Amino acid sequence: MVTWAIGDIHGCYNTLRELIEKKIQPSTQDTLVFVGDYIDRGPYSRQVIDYIINLENIGIRIIPLQGNHEELLLKNYHWELNPPKSLFLKKKNPFAVTWFSVGANETLASFGIQRVIDIPKKYIEWITNTKNFAEIENFLVVHAGFNFQLSNIFEDTVSMKWIRQFEPDLKKTGGKRVVHGHVPVPLEVIKHSAESPQLGFIDIDNGCVYKGREGMGNLVALNLKTLEIIVQPNIE
Repeated sequence: MVTWAIGDIHGCYNTLRELIEKKIQPSTQDTLVFVGDYIDRGPYSRQVIDYIINLENIGIRIIPLQGNHEELLLKNYHWELNPPKSLFLKKKNPFAVTWFSVGANETLASFGIQRVIDIPKKYIEWITNTKNFAEIENFLVVHAGFNFQLSNIFEDTVSMKWIRQFEPDLKKTGGKRVVHGHVPVPLEVIKHSAESPQLGFIDIDNGCVYKGREGMGNLVALNLKTLEIIVQPNIE
């Protein structure tokens, strides 16, 4: 029984398949924890979600977390589905500019559509049901991190998807290290954090979508028992 945490995918479907089918090769006794950001930027957002759903259908245990990109999609979807009524002019969607600046066009293209409200409901339901964090063995797995300024770090679900800087307090995590994505870091930083328990965190986002950028461009999986790191270069 092995539990793997997998970093931000961002529509890199072929890379994800290569990582899982050629390198991880999970059995039905294993668990795959995805830290979120399945969509945007890369070309195959829908295909990534379809693939993860299929893994679960064939008996692989899947724990999908929600990233900030999925949150943006949902906010845009619900706004366009039920826009606030106005006596005069239709209000402008306040979430659209942010989402379209970080890859919405690529996501819509992967569905073959131009409007977010045309995304089939099964995908909206799947994204809605993703979790904010997972507690697994000696780790808390989350998309972005936690707000350690609070006495109860689990109260701030916004930070779980959006925070970019934090200093882990192991007293507040129950001694568990934080495994997260969200902020792309070079491979050497990922390896250093995995080897340094005193840091209290392991960032596993190697910027898979940033193919060709020095130290980046890989999809990373972390074995939560042995801390083995598997690296799959972007093959999109």
